[in-house]
Amino acid sequence: MKLSLVTVVYNAQDTIRQCIESVIGQNYPDLEYIVVDGGSTDNTLQIINQYRPYITVLVSEPDKGIYDAMNKGISQTTGEVVGTLNADDFFADQDILQSVATVFEQQNTDALYGDLDIINKQGKILRKWRSCQHGANSFNLGFMPPHPTFYCRRSLFEKFGPYKMGYGSAADYELLVRFIHFHKIKTFYLNRVMVKMLTGGVSSRSLKNRISAWKFDLKAMRENKIKLPFLALVLKPLQKIIQFI
Repeated sequence: MKLSLVTVVYNAQDTIRQCIESVIGQNYPDLEYIVVDGGSTDNTLQIINQYRPYITVLVSEPDKGIYDAMNKGISQTTGEVVGTLNADDFFADQDILQSVATVFEQQNTDALYGDLDIINKQGKILRKWRSCQHGANSFNLGFMPPHPTFYCRRSLFEKFGPYKMGYGSAADYELLVRFIHFHKIKTFYLNRVMVKMLTGGVSSRSLKNRISAWKFDLKAMRENKIKLPFLALVLKPLQKIIQFI
């Protein structure tokens, strides 16, 4: 089974090397790797080019943000299953993609997700994001699996559409709600840490950004038929808070 992995990057010279090396260090052979650079002005592209033999497709041009770049990358994929790994993230172990492929080969599932560790620049774990197999009402109660661990069949993007541009930093949440809650795709919870993610996401950099993200979350909940969106909006961050260590 061919897997397609998309990395989007912009001015990430301090982290892109670790990201790419965690990809090429995977022990799964049938991998297509797409890198989408947003026209970086630092040394990011020079670092990427050092690994050019391992990259199936490299796109470097201005984009309209991270989710526009993801859509560009996904449009270039040919694998049966698609996932993403951002420039500030890296795989927790060398057999992550093998585990992903095994699940899709052995389970009747449309998508999978797993667990994630959020770390600081020194590698210290700040938060253990542990998920679970969702139920019918999980998203109504604020559930959200870690997006960096989400892999799905490429046909879902063709059937249900790509990331939507009208949701700011909550576009990943909107896609998960749309695919899993609204369209009720079959999912599998892979009970292991799949990704290490560097702290400091766009939505959490300031109170203004956090308020904006809440508004987009609420919009996504309403449009994808969350039963009590205001309740879910309150419960969603609470599930994150209890996971800090």
